Amino acid sequence: MKPLEAYVSVDVETAGPNPGLYSLLSIGACLVSDLQRTFYVELQPVNNDALPEALAVSGLSLVELAEHGLPPAEALTRFEDWLANEISPDQKPIFVAFNAPFDWMFVSDYFHRFLGRNPFGHAALDVKAFYMGLTGVRWSETGMSHVAARYLGRRTLIHHALRDAQDQAELFQKMMDEAAIL
Repeated sequence: MKPLEAYVSVDVETAGPNPGLYSLLSIGACLVSDLQRTFYVELQPVNNDALPEALAVSGLSLVELAEHGLPPAEALTRFEDWLANEISPDQKPIFVAFNAPFDWMFVSDYFHRFLGRNPFGHAALDVKAFYMGLTGVRWSETGMSHVAARYLGRRTLIHHALRDAQDQAELFQKMMDEAAIL
């Protein structure tokens, strides 16, 4: 029997802390059920505003993205098309991320701003909150250093949207197995 939901691990890199002022620069995604079924895109910035520390984390350049990135509407259309091709029409895509509120606000904003819709609807699942509920730890113990020590052999996220989405998916797979949900 096919599950009703399809969990999609998503990670983003951005030029700053919120989509109202800063650009979404890259999106990486994979199916939690198959880390090799992936999506990745780099986007043209919508403005030149950026926090130097945000760009330093990702290593992305606004100048290079302005020249080689995709226009946001095209990038989001490709993401939506990838979701439609990878997920059965009778399944609901569930957005999964490590610190989902951050990634979600950018992806949701961009889908609505550039396409007028969001294929995820309002379905976002935060891996950190899931971990807190699964293990009974305090919020302060849900950081990547704690979670990676348990599930990734201390491997940490590298701030490349696709690789981080795959690592998050691996974390979530192991948590779901531990919870005996999948």
